[in-house]
Amino acid sequence: MDNHKILVDIRNVIENEGKALLELADHIGLEFSIVVKAIFSTKGRIVVTGIGKSAIVGSKIVATLNSTGTNAVFLHAADAIHGDLGMITKDDIILCISKSGNTPEIKLLVQLIKDFGNSIIGMTSEKESFLAKASDHTLILPMQSEADPNNLAPTTSTTLQMAVGDALAIALQNLRGFDANQFAKFHPGGSLGKKLYLRVNDVITHHSKPKVYIGDSIDQVIIEISTGRLGAVAVLNKNEIMVGIITDGDLRRMLGKDLDYHTLKADQIMTSDPKSIQKSALAYEALRTMRQYSITQLIVLDEHQSYEGLIHLHDLLREGIV
Repeated sequence: MDNHKILVDIRNVIENEGKALLELADHIGLEFSIVVKAIFSTKGRIVVTGIGKSAIVGSKIVATLNSTGTNAVFLHAADAIHGDLGMITKDDIILCISKSGNTPEIKLLVQLIKDFGNSIIGMTSEKESFLAKASDHTLILPMQSEADPNNLAPTTSTTLQMAVGDALAIALQNLRGFDANQFAKFHPGGSLGKKLYLRVNDVITHHSKPKVYIGDSIDQVIIEISTGRLGAVAVLNKNEIMVGIITDGDLRRMLGKDLDYHTLKADQIMTSDPKSIQKSALAYEALRTMRQYSITQLIVLDEHQSYEGLIHLHDLLREGIV
């Protein structure tokens, strides 16, 4: 097995598909804008259908549309002509995907849908195909050849279909003003959802607020850091205002200076004006701040700048934010 030949084959496929995508971008015209407006203005759903590999692409397009605010359902072309046409309502708009636009199932399905009176968007690479001519709106995806040497396996064609599906979804998302907060409602699970809705306050509510005061001994600092198990402790003044932080690293640096720690006080080794974050901020913002300053914990403050606790990198790891 020749590694060089394998790598050449892989690069050729990627270059073939990449070239086709760039050519498609140059081909985008007014019809694509008309299609987006038609989908946006429909009172029903967008029903995406296809057969073979185009059906698989269609299923993915439906998932992307739904996650970005456009109500969509998938209908396999073969199932449609065997009883599932009943899922189409009178206000739905149909997106039919087929490279050739001439398969028997697609021809029959298009005729049946036209009898229902629904508007059809055809997505095909053949502008003279049955699908292209029978559709109310046609998206032509021009391509020279598939990426396989026999020009048979759906490769480049499905890449173009996927890309156009993504483009339609994002254009519709932008028309709807679909923002990050709405996106979070549709993605509550996993790390993606947590990045969009989990707040700092949600993370810190389960542990204590380690703190010492100006003038406290190093012994008290060590005990409080050990008890809090967060690798740091906040330093407060007599008015309960946070004035600094002491971390494990500060203690190690103190010992490295060969000082008599028995005589030192908390405010003598603390770091003044430490990095902090509001408890109402997204937990992901805490992670970004930690990464920016190469630190592992942040002071958490409320809206009145009162000390609320510490958030540690381990808290974010536990929640799956990282």
